[in-house]
Amino acid sequence: MAFNIEEGRYIILGSIDGLLATLGIIVGVSITEAQSSIVISAAFGGAIALAMTNGLGSYLAESTVMYGKLAETEKSLLRDLSDTYIESQTRKKIIKDSITHGGASFLGSLVPLAPYILSAGSLVVSIVLSLGSLVVLGIYSGFVSKTSYIVSVIKMVGLGALIIVTIQLLRLSHLTG
Repeated sequence: MAFNIEEGRYIILGSIDGLLATLGIIVGVSITEAQSSIVISAAFGGAIALAMTNGLGSYLAESTVMYGKLAETEKSLLRDLSDTYIESQTRKKIIKDSITHGGASFLGSLVPLAPYILSAGSLVVSIVLSLGSLVVLGIYSGFVSKTSYIVSVIKMVGLGALIIVTIQLLRLSHLTG
């Protein structure tokens, strides 16, 4: 099976979205010192919403772009490409990209949720697992882009750290306000 850079884009994008949005929900809910069941409900609801919006949003955006390109091709060929192999491949790509983006978002969401699903839950373990996953995504990103793995890892982990710090700062202002 040949590697497809388009799939790599949606794997990286969806995984980052899932990991960090869900981690943000978990860190944010931890402000209330909520029970694990509340953390799981909030984060799992966010994970499902994110997977659906990323998958369906990708479908809508990709359909717009890909069918626009198809229309340009039709214009240059002076031919309708409906019900052709080209149109069929366009449709398959749109669906595949949408499923990849939405699926990666959902799977990424499971990483910070795992400590809460598998045991009593631990914010620290959730953060460590998420940052570890960002290291793996950074390596994958370096592989896909044929650039420095170290720079890619630093960018990914830096993004995760930025989100954690930002939410913690909001937490501090919540407690003092």
